[in-house]
Amino acid sequence: MIKTTSGGYLADIDPDRVDLYRFRRLRESAEGVASPETMTRLAKALESWRGVPFSGVGSEHLLYSIVSPLLEERWAAVAEWADCALELGRVKEVVAYLTPIARQEELRERIHHLLITALWRSGERAAALSAYEAIRSRLAEELGVDPDPELMALHTQILRAHSVEKTPAKGSGALVLSREDGFVVRNDLPRDIPDFAGRESSLTHILDLAAHDEKRAKVCVITGTGGVGKTTVAVRAGHELAEEYTDGQLFIDLYGYTLDKEPLDSHTALGALLRAVGVDPNEVPESLDERSALWRATLMGRRVLTVLDNAVTYSQVAPLLAASPGSLTLITSRNDLSGLSGARYISLNVLEKKSSLELFARVLGEDKVAQEPEQAQEVARLCGGLPLALRVVAGRMMSRPRWTFAHVVRRLSEQNRQFQELQVDGQSVESAIDLSYRSLNPELHRAFLLLGAAFGRNIDLHGAATILALSPVETDEVLQDLVSVCLLDEPHADVYRFHDLIHVFASQRGRTDLGVMEFERARRAHADYFTATTDRAAELLGGPRHSGENLVKPSRYSPELNDRAEAEEWFELHQDHIAEVVEYFAAQERAEEAWRLADATWKFYTIRGRSGMILSLHERVLAANDGSGHERGRAVTLIGMGIAYYIAGSFDRSLEMLTEAKDILEVVEDEWGMVRALSNLAMVYERVGRFRESAEAIQGVLAHATATEDPRVESLQWGNLAVLRQTLGEHEEALRCAERALKTPMGDSDEEGRAYVKRVMGEACVGLQQYDRAFADLEEALELSTRLQLVGNLIFVHNSFGAAHRAVGRFESAVAAHVKALELAEESGDRSGDAEILTDYGTTLSVTGRFDEATEVLEKALATAVERDERYIAARASLALGRIPEPLVAPGRARELLTDALRTFEELDLSEAEQAREALRELGG
Repeated sequence: MIKTTSGGYLADIDPDRVDLYRFRRLRESAEGVASPETMTRLAKALESWRGVPFSGVGSEHLLYSIVSPLLEERWAAVAEWADCALELGRVKEVVAYLTPIARQEELRERIHHLLITALWRSGERAAALSAYEAIRSRLAEELGVDPDPELMALHTQILRAHSVEKTPAKGSGALVLSREDGFVVRNDLPRDIPDFAGRESSLTHILDLAAHDEKRAKVCVITGTGGVGKTTVAVRAGHELAEEYTDGQLFIDLYGYTLDKEPLDSHTALGALLRAVGVDPNEVPESLDERSALWRATLMGRRVLTVLDNAVTYSQVAPLLAASPGSLTLITSRNDLSGLSGARYISLNVLEKKSSLELFARVLGEDKVAQEPEQAQEVARLCGGLPLALRVVAGRMMSRPRWTFAHVVRRLSEQNRQFQELQVDGQSVESAIDLSYRSLNPELHRAFLLLGAAFGRNIDLHGAATILALSPVETDEVLQDLVSVCLLDEPHADVYRFHDLIHVFASQRGRTDLGVMEFERARRAHADYFTATTDRAAELLGGPRHSGENLVKPSRYSPELNDRAEAEEWFELHQDHIAEVVEYFAAQERAEEAWRLADATWKFYTIRGRSGMILSLHERVLAANDGSGHERGRAVTLIGMGIAYYIAGSFDRSLEMLTEAKDILEVVEDEWGMVRALSNLAMVYERVGRFRESAEAIQGVLAHATATEDPRVESLQWGNLAVLRQTLGEHEEALRCAERALKTPMGDSDEEGRAYVKRVMGEACVGLQQYDRAFADLEEALELSTRLQLVGNLIFVHNSFGAAHRAVGRFESAVAAHVKALELAEESGDRSGDAEILTDYGTTLSVTGRFDEATEVLEKALATAVERDERYIAARASLALGRIPEPLVAPGRARELLTDALRTFEELDLSEAEQAREALRELGG
């Protein structure tokens, strides 16, 4: 209730509804009661706090006069609660509660004293010492003072102690238990993080290793690039196995990759380990060999787990290995340490998308990820799945609650800001990569930076040789060295891969450390390598040919591609990188190289049904060609776009592009270009029912092939003519044309051409009721199309099988075949046959009496065909739909459909006209 007073307005409400009054009442009630109840009441009091009072007001007077005293009350209550919890032995609760508070209140020594005490009592001695060092450094840097005497005394006590003040409960990781023989059992493992995610498989491998073969000492090397989570996995495994290794769990950082610290040598490391297990410092030998022998002897007969973190070389860790059966040594390293015979190796890669999101959910909460699933996935992608990067992002979002994943995407996507965003609380992705980079010798320095100029993440051996200007043999040695230090992966033989963030690092450093000119030289060399190799690969696939000489001669670094399989394998590896090279040429205003490279990829992308890739490449090239004077380049690019639109089912756009290309090529008198334009126009004309124009185009191309004695083009056009004749219902003529195509040699494209022709022959034989031959031809077409990955042809082969099975009464097989064709079209993006397949599918459903489903499918087929101006297919769909019995299709609608179909069939002079007339007669029309 609001009251008016002489001083203003007054809110007259129950004091217990005000957080501050409720906090003070509960805190006062905690005084003088038993410890468990004190802790409970203080916890309830602290629940009243939600952030900082009057935050956002911006008044310094308010801050110092009211807010600061209130906060002092809060921190006093926090200290009281923690004291009480420690007295009750609930140390893990204190660690969990005080950790974020200590991070927020960096100079509040009482809070840090309590946290360090809790860490020590929970068995996390190393973490306690680390927390002390953190506040000591901050006090020195910011205030120029040492910690208070109580905190310094606690530090000294932890360093000298052989037991904690209160031994933790069993299973909580006892810090030290002394034995009568002088051997000290200890757990030095760092804190096990609660949000462990995505490494379950690697962890299982380590646990399985520990569970078997007790006759010898076991060693497991965990390798991976900086920030990939090697130490996290080793520490989690150590905690999981603590009860198995009853004589202790030791942890030592060998500082192999630590800024401003030299790697720990074996001599020093052994001294630390020997003293840790109770060897008198005066009895530690001086020589390395004697220390190593004493270490092995001390551990003999004991079950000890040792983590050697951040190892650099084999020679550094070899003297530290235990020899006692039942012991386990976990080694983390960015090097492969291949000299360790008998060791189990676990190589950590980046996290998959699912595991990355799981990590976000565990740190930030599932609701946070569920609210923005797509944006969270994009953040994970921008972090490259690198655990360190993911944790840095999660840490920044934890300390900035208003940040959304969408906001983080924007920040990470800003040019040259990625590494700036990936650092928090002393953790830096760039620093982690930089430490690996600094470990390289000058030769590898230069090679690593030059490889940063590569297009795409995958670099094949010959492409790398081009960049480095070395022979393939010399290049392989360099690349293997970079793999050994985890700056490159080798997913396949002679294929190497950068992690996304390492590639960004190499690219940025390359421009600064090598200089822009040297870096761009390497980039141009790799682009030219793509041009030369793509031309060769396209030639083996039977792709387009160009008049005149190639702009780039085959390089001595280029791989030897000898057949179609090798060409497809190369394209498969680099299909996405080629787009980057085209973009590079376009940006450099090297228009002719851009269109030649884009055109060379046409065949491969068409085989795979990737119309979107063809279209995006050619659109970029077309923009680069505008105003450049390369009319022939513009025409060739238009042909590529016409093909892409055809595959996507946009036949009107396809005709527009191909017609413009033909007109340009006529002006520049490019006869071979004209042949390409006409050949593709014939294909589109057939699809939209312009059969006469399709036949004229095919005849024109055949005339050219005969005059120039080009058997490959001749064979291809006889195949196209067979398709046209089959569409017209001229099955005998279709077979004759198909057989003529098979008799004409096609060179490297023989099997591909045979796959297309055999499909048409199978369709023609169905029309002639020669079913045995039809299935034999279709089976051969299926085998060839599957093996050669001819996705577009494979779609039509399955649909043709549907028609064949329907003709012989195998209706279930027919339906399955049609459905398979539609699924392939959906997966591949090749939608050129959608209306035809739907029409055949609907017809099959109708024949089987499934009229409800048939009506739905045929309506969709008709709508698709009308939208794309496929007159012939629209007429076929109308005929099938008009035969559906009422009430699914009313008589008036059926008569209209059949009349439209009859009109189209008559105009095109097709045999289906008689079927339409018969259907109208049956309808009474």
